[in-house]
Amino acid sequence: MSATMSHDGADPTGQLLRLALGDQRYAVAIEQVREILKLTSLTALPLMPPFVCGVMNLRGAVVPVIDLAARLGLGRATRSRRSCVVIVESHDEHSQRPQTLGLLVDAVHEVAEPPAGGLEPVPALGTAIAGHYMAGYARLRGEVTPVLSLAQVLDEAALGAEISAHAQPVHGAHGQGTQAQGAMSQGAMRLAA
Repeated sequence: MSATMSHDGADPTGQLLRLALGDQRYAVAIEQVREILKLTSLTALPLMPPFVCGVMNLRGAVVPVIDLAARLGLGRATRSRRSCVVIVESHDEHSQRPQTLGLLVDAVHEVAEPPAGGLEPVPALGTAIAGHYMAGYARLRGEVTPVLSLAQVLDEAALGAEISAHAQPVHGAHGQGTQAQGAMSQGAMRLAA
């Protein structure tokens, strides 16, 4: 079965890449994965929220790297020899162009076929991450695995708002922020866009 996406790019209906965030397993649509890289050096960016690891050089292109666990509210990823950067292309409903990002994950396991019946719906209660970040659940290798909706997790408007809010100028004793902080906030918006 080949990987396909629904009309809005949010719900995977094809093959899934199973990955680890801490001791939990998640999956993403293989259709959105461009490549999987060994974790190398990243250039940190100041004034970024904890989920922004920095940027990496990918064959001459600057690619922002997001700590997927931190983005989902699961704490920061533990960097180890199994850590990987999954390069994904996400299609955002607010933008006509795809965005290429790296996702820092604790490990990548396998490509798996989803169940014949498709994904199970996200329950209203009892999920470890916000329900809007999930496309559904798939039974993979005997486990019920949350399948992430990268369109939601990597929504440009939401990322930009969070980065901008985190990078707001800190006012000193006289109530004035620095020009460098304001410039960084503007740079943060361009990073997310």
